[in-house]
Amino acid sequence: MALLVVAKYVPEPGAEDVVEQALHKMAPEVRRHEEGCLSYEVSRSTDDPVVYLLYERYRDQAAIDAHRGTPHYQELIQRTIAPRLRERIIEIYEPLE
Repeated sequence: MALLVVAKYVPEPGAEDVVEQALHKMAPEVRRHEEGCLSYEVSRSTDDPVVYLLYERYRDQAAIDAHRGTPHYQELIQRTIAPRLRERIIEIYEPLE
């Protein structure tokens, strides 16, 4: 059963460009290198253009764990994006099928 990860990122004032550039780099890395990731979408809010939503679908928890251990996750998310966020909400969902 696939799992969904929904993450909301709100950058600190002045960090918006750095966060957006890192997100642009992250998505193709995930798609290219992670077989357990079934989809990885990054969107920007139409109400507030500095609020980002990541919608990710993984084969299972092991694929999520593998994702979080990749060099691109560590570099782009943990070291580049996370320190520049004023809000970071990550939720995991399982389908009701």
